[in-house]
Amino acid sequence: MAVAGSDDLFAGEAGGAYEPLAARLRPASLDAFVGQRHLLGPGKPLAAALARGQLHSMLFWGPPGVGKTTLARLAAAAADAQFLQLSAVLSGVKDIRGAVDAALAARAQGRDTVLFVDEVHRFNKAQQDAFLPYVEDGTLIFIGATTENPAFELNSALLSRARVYKLRALAPGELETLLERGLAALPAPPPAAPGALARLAAQADGDGRRALNLLELAVDLAAGGDGAPATLDDALLDEVLQQSLRRFDKGGDAFYDQISALHKAVRGSAPDAALYWLCRMLDGGCDPLYVARRVARMASEDIGNADPRALGLALDAWQVLERLGSPEGELALAQAVAYLAAAPKSNAVYNAFKAAAAVVESGGSDEVPNHLRNAPTTLARAEGHGADYRYAHDEPGAYAAGENYFPEALKDARFYHPVDRGLEQRIAERLERFRALDAASARRRYED
Repeated sequence: MAVAGSDDLFAGEAGGAYEPLAARLRPASLDAFVGQRHLLGPGKPLAAALARGQLHSMLFWGPPGVGKTTLARLAAAAADAQFLQLSAVLSGVKDIRGAVDAALAARAQGRDTVLFVDEVHRFNKAQQDAFLPYVEDGTLIFIGATTENPAFELNSALLSRARVYKLRALAPGELETLLERGLAALPAPPPAAPGALARLAAQADGDGRRALNLLELAVDLAAGGDGAPATLDDALLDEVLQQSLRRFDKGGDAFYDQISALHKAVRGSAPDAALYWLCRMLDGGCDPLYVARRVARMASEDIGNADPRALGLALDAWQVLERLGSPEGELALAQAVAYLAAAPKSNAVYNAFKAAAAVVESGGSDEVPNHLRNAPTTLARAEGHGADYRYAHDEPGAYAAGENYFPEALKDARFYHPVDRGLEQRIAERLERFRALDAASARRRYED
């Protein structure tokens, strides 16, 4: 059964097995817990609840290695409650029922049960619903952990019964504190050169578990054949830190947060920041073609007709990527991102499209005016299709002043409002000239 408990039938493996340094250093009290001061500092609600031992169902949302499981264990200990643990990756409804049975047995003896579900977002809706009656009646104090946004991944019924706490990545100083504790916990720790722990902390990228795992690997490499440990210096760390391990999830919050940051940097005319987020995504393993598609969208949404060349450059970069692949094609993508960020901005077409779509969605099926209809047959012409249509190229300046191209009910509608930047400034001036011609035509018809 995929349930692990601290003091029940669901206990883990027998002693004697290898235990990673991160597990051995798991704190037994809040005083030893590193990080999350915004939740556990003096006067904070979660800290107060744990101090009183009065628990409520909760969700811990945050990146890996920031203490979600540890907090759940400390919460159970603070309330003197039975602690049961499920992994949503390995467990099913049968395991949930087993946990409920254990909780009912503990309740019969007057003891509460904390059920901790790791990676809870991996449970489907039916599995999430299976908790609800027992959370509702107090059989279970539910604590879930997730790296994904609960609002997107969990059903509303479960969300309404649990308070969400957002955990943060550990700061470099907090990671160094963990690493110092890790060294001190070793029987014969090697000396660390100045800056070595800071370098390990930087590579851990906010993940405490990763920091301790890197330390453990470095210490193993430092152990000499004669039993004398080598120093944790740059040469040794170069062997340990051979690849980037920065946080990036191709389908999760980090992915969408970073593409959002790239888009907003382009929109904000910040080419340096835009290039930084582009490199972060590529470094994390993002498909460059996905970025190319998004950059093409940015060209229309945020630059538009202020500089129509932006869309062409974005499409060219996309094509270069398809032809050359990575990494050769990524430079063309960087060129497009830098150009878009530096280009004049206009969302006038984007807003006009949304406004027109909203009118269409909320309106009826207005008839096409007769003069705009196609007239391919004798019958259509007899019905007046195309009658009185004015061919623009035959008009002065190739503009049929006063002509209406809308259904009659919408003849005065305006969706497109060019901005006073880039090429759109000239477009705006041209449209104003056309409107002046329309007004003059209307006055003449009125006078006639």
